[in-house]
Amino acid sequence: MSSRQDKEKAVNVQVLLRCRPVSDDELRSNAPQVVTCNDYQREVAVTQTIAGKQIDRVFTFDKVFGPTARQKDLYDQAIIPIVNEVLEGFNCTIFAYGQTGTGKTYTMEGECRRAKSGPKGQLPADAGVIPRAVKQIFDTLERQNTEYSVKVTFLELYNEEITDLLAPEEISKVALEERQKKTLPLMEDGKGGVLVRGLEEEIVTNASEIFSLLERGSAKRRTAETLLNKQSSRSHSLFSITMHIKEATPEGEELIKCGKLNLVDLAGSENICRSGAREGRAREAGEINKSLLTLGRVITALVEHLGHVPYRDSKLTRLLRDSLGGRTKTCIIATVSPSVHCLEETLSTLDYAHRAKSIKNRPEVNQKMMKSTLIKDLYGEIDRLKAEVYAAREKVGVYIPKDRYQQEENERKAMADQIEQMTASLEVNQKQINDLQEKYNSELQHSDDLSKKLEATEKCLDHTSNLLSTTKEDLKHAQYNLKEKDFIISEQKKAENALAQQACVLRSDLEKSNRDNASLYSKLARGDKLNVANRSVVNTFQSELASKLDILSTTLTASIEQQNKHLKSVEDLCQSCVDSHDTATVEIKNKILASKALYMSHMEAFQNVALLHKANANSTLEDISLLSAASCCSLDQLLACVEGEAQKIFNDIQNLLADHRSEVAHFTQELRESFRTSLGRTKDMSSFIIGLFDKYAEETSKLQIHSNHTHEMQVKSLEDFQKAYEEQSKSEEQQLLVDITSLVSKHITRQRELVGGRLNSLGDAARGNKSFLDEHTSTMEVVTKDAKRKWEMFSEQAENDCKVGSTFSGAKHCRMETILQECACTVDSAAQQWKTSHASVNELCRKQVDEVEALVRGAVETNEHHVAEIASSRAMAEEQASNSIKSILHDLDTILEEARDSTSRVVSTVEDHLVEIQHLQEDHSSQTAGINTHAESAFQSSYKDYEPTGETPVRSEPEVPSKVAIESLRAMPIESLMDEFRENHPYESSKDPKPSLIPRSPLATLN
Repeated sequence: MSSRQDKEKAVNVQVLLRCRPVSDDELRSNAPQVVTCNDYQREVAVTQTIAGKQIDRVFTFDKVFGPTARQKDLYDQAIIPIVNEVLEGFNCTIFAYGQTGTGKTYTMEGECRRAKSGPKGQLPADAGVIPRAVKQIFDTLERQNTEYSVKVTFLELYNEEITDLLAPEEISKVALEERQKKTLPLMEDGKGGVLVRGLEEEIVTNASEIFSLLERGSAKRRTAETLLNKQSSRSHSLFSITMHIKEATPEGEELIKCGKLNLVDLAGSENICRSGAREGRAREAGEINKSLLTLGRVITALVEHLGHVPYRDSKLTRLLRDSLGGRTKTCIIATVSPSVHCLEETLSTLDYAHRAKSIKNRPEVNQKMMKSTLIKDLYGEIDRLKAEVYAAREKVGVYIPKDRYQQEENERKAMADQIEQMTASLEVNQKQINDLQEKYNSELQHSDDLSKKLEATEKCLDHTSNLLSTTKEDLKHAQYNLKEKDFIISEQKKAENALAQQACVLRSDLEKSNRDNASLYSKLARGDKLNVANRSVVNTFQSELASKLDILSTTLTASIEQQNKHLKSVEDLCQSCVDSHDTATVEIKNKILASKALYMSHMEAFQNVALLHKANANSTLEDISLLSAASCCSLDQLLACVEGEAQKIFNDIQNLLADHRSEVAHFTQELRESFRTSLGRTKDMSSFIIGLFDKYAEETSKLQIHSNHTHEMQVKSLEDFQKAYEEQSKSEEQQLLVDITSLVSKHITRQRELVGGRLNSLGDAARGNKSFLDEHTSTMEVVTKDAKRKWEMFSEQAENDCKVGSTFSGAKHCRMETILQECACTVDSAAQQWKTSHASVNELCRKQVDEVEALVRGAVETNEHHVAEIASSRAMAEEQASNSIKSILHDLDTILEEARDSTSRVVSTVEDHLVEIQHLQEDHSSQTAGINTHAESAFQSSYKDYEPTGETPVRSEPEVPSKVAIESLRAMPIESLMDEFRENHPYESSKDPKPSLIPRSPLATLN
């Protein structure tokens, strides 16, 4: 009975699973996630690849919290009930278990600093289990308005050594070596639990004090940075909260209720190769893994109900002994990583956590103590501590050597281990004895039940034997009566069977007739239904065909309008090109006329200069002649003696002047001829340019005439096509309703041929237009290039003519200066010859000579001025000619660019027209194909003929039995049947008993 009660009180360990979010390093490395959490079904699925196949392992836990779960969600759903049970007087333990870097410390502690607490004492969103549990405890105690005391302890287990994290500052400042020597011992408390001797207990009155202690102790914990976690805990920590709450019984007696909450943050297991731990860190990781491995063995032993549970193999398992299989309510929070890099550790954690679900604890409420008893215990503890202090101060008491003390301690530990093992084996043996006793009791009960059943069976056998003798004769008589009844019944059954057989035959004939009638009715109904369906199919097809033909006609009308628009745009482009060409031609004509007028003005200027030069020369010669005549008249009297020699000199001078006059006239004539040649060439170039633009106008008119002709032909072709299409559609509309299938195909074929022919003709016309435009463009380019080449030749010839005229003028000027110098030399020689004999003549003639020299010098200056004016006129003419040439060339280039632009626009418009025609052809083909498909689906699949089902009955004549045959099937009267049976089977009594029909007892024997 006690074991059954223990089973009823046993409670499984509560196991929670929490999966942390993906870290930044994992996001940067694009590590795939292999863990999927289902919070509602409380399942965790792990994707594992084995031999190239993906295998999903599913684990089920009490609660599952995915990467998006908040600290508040975990605490509200799982931890609040546990804290409430602690306040009810239970001992509870919450510890986090998992790989390093999976969020154990974050889950247990989180952010608990007071500086980060919210308004009105609210905790931050990242606060963990410990600060939230502390706040809940004090909030609940303050609401109850009772007296209470709260004590906390905070210890660290590092390399199997226990350290107090709440030790006072003056103690904590001791050197590290001495502190390591003074590690706290772990001892048995004599009640099946353990205690840490010398552990500091802090009494707190509010949550802020606990937060301060927790912050102070967490700062002392050993942490280090690894490749898996920037702040990895290198030790296990145990934070305990012990509460004593005063209660008052109805009788007025004061009781003390005690509850304890253990909050454990385990160090994470780690792979040394992946964490990058070296030397001291590697030894730390080894100790951590060793203690966690011992914890795993303890869980395995508890789950598999082994005889020995290795609690004493590690101080961690000794501290958690009461939480694993003891009297404490335990909650395990398993933390895992979703990354594929931690798959092996994740699977190990999930296996241990899933196995820990099967651990059963037997939680018990702590016994409530009376206040006086608690005070008495406290006084006893105070006295014990005083005695220890006195003995330590006065050195009184038992003192033994340290080696002996260690030996006795070791022996005591060995004996305690042996006692523990014997206690465990004793419990196992006691459990086996209890099981055997239960089996023995069940077997005794089963034997008693079988004895009672045997007695009841024997009584039943005696009663049956008594009834057997009295029943035999009745049985014989009853058997005879039964035979008699059976004979009557058999005869009546024969007659009944014959009647029933005849009735079945008649019924089958009737049913066959009904089925034949039903088959005939169903055949008529099918025929009517098929006719209605075919009629609806024909009506539907007719309406859909009319709608599709309307759509096709609308498409063709829209296409014709679009083609008209395209042709209109082409006509506009051509007209704009012609207008631009006319404008450019008019401008070039105006520029050529202006150039012609300019050249005429320059020629008139040259002629004026030449005439002026001739008039000046003539006036100079006339002055010289007058002066010569006056000198001759004045010197006739004085120079009579030298008249012959003077006549000779004057003859020489006249000869020189005549030569000079002839050369000047010849120079003027040659200059006039050169300018006349330039004017002729300019006229030739002007006539050539005028002819060029006349040719441009002629080509433009041809292009316009061809474009108008093409437009008229296309419009006429489209109108003819539309008229032919409408006439053919009207003529074939009635015929389509008569023989719809064949006519639809023929109609579509003819329409396709007609549309294809029209489209081909339109395409050929468009291609012809394109080729004509290309040819016209090439002709324009050739003419333009020829005009440019001729204009360049004319420019070069004009420049050469100007250079030749300038050179010739310079040569003539030099020649005139030479002649004048020769004249001066002749006069000087004559004066020197007659100087000695005609001194008086020299004095008389000096004035005349000076006047002649002045006149000659004026003539020379006049000639030079005329040469300068001719040079300036030539430069101005050359500059204006070059500017006119550049302007005309620029206008020609502009005309050429506009012609090319117009040609490209016309070509692009024609190409767009071709694309639209192709779209029209594709749309028409798709619509005709849709009409074909619809006709085939309507008249091959939808339109159905009647198909025989083979269920129509065959005509047959039913066989109806006669009345005499039916009367012959009647049975004889019962009295006649009884008499017949008694005559054939008389009744005889027999002493031989027949076999009994009463079933015998299973325990009876046969002789």
